[in-house]
Amino acid sequence: MRLMSSRLPLVALLLMATSAVAASSTFEPRGTWSASPKSSDPSTLNVQLRQGPHRNMGFTEPRASFQGLSTTDGATTFTLPREAGTFRFEGQFQDGQGAGHYRFDASNDFLKKMATLGYSDITPEVQFQLAATHVTTARIQALAALGYKQLSTEELIQSGIFDVTPEYVRGMSDAGYPGLSFKELVESRIHRVTPQRVKEFSGVGFAKLPWNQLTAMSIHGVTPDFVKQMRELGFKDLTQEQILAFRIHGVTPEFVKQMREAGYPNVTPDELVALRIHGIDHVFIRDMSGTAPKKK
Repeated sequence: MRLMSSRLPLVALLLMATSAVAASSTFEPRGTWSASPKSSDPSTLNVQLRQGPHRNMGFTEPRASFQGLSTTDGATTFTLPREAGTFRFEGQFQDGQGAGHYRFDASNDFLKKMATLGYSDITPEVQFQLAATHVTTARIQALAALGYKQLSTEELIQSGIFDVTPEYVRGMSDAGYPGLSFKELVESRIHRVTPQRVKEFSGVGFAKLPWNQLTAMSIHGVTPDFVKQMRELGFKDLTQEQILAFRIHGVTPEFVKQMREAGYPNVTPDELVALRIHGIDHVFIRDMSGTAPKKK
């Protein structure tokens, strides 16, 4: 079975497309903003910055990062300081939802520091994006010390968007994956491959997987819990290829139980996949055996 190649999720593709469109138009360090609390984490705020119909950027930030922020109903002014510059917001909040106008004040000191690191051609737009994605000179230096020297400005922005931090690089190295390329680090972040996930896979019998197989597990939604559920159903020796085939073709614990109850208690992993491929389920078996309830 061939493994599906890694693909960027839609949000990443849209972001890159937006950046490409933005690069073709005149950059202005101001625009409109909207903000709302993140439902899964009320201590954070999701902010969307707009500079016209084709230039948008969003990020989620801890509320504590903002200065002067109040989300109570009424007028508001607050700032978000970054090393690359400061975002200044004014507008209104109502029922926790905010909107208004902002401007970005770029930092000349940041440009000087970037020049000493070999980045002497930072455009106002790139500086804005580095600020929005919270890329600092300290991160750039730390990544360089780990072997990721002279990343392009696009890669620097990606490190912010996808949270490729020095800590993440070291964590993946300690988990058994040293020397990953920057592209592989981005892909692993996109597909939620973490040192903890590597440890959990090792705990269910999938230790030291080749990199492409590890990412394939995440791409297709194979989780340690899914492996445990299948083991509890008696599939103790599933290979990585078989567990991937289960997820790709929709062989779930419920499907296994249904097929056993339909009269196939010893069905094998390969047979389960074949049944799914050919659209055979417990309803089909019931209908073919003539035990389906008769319609009145």
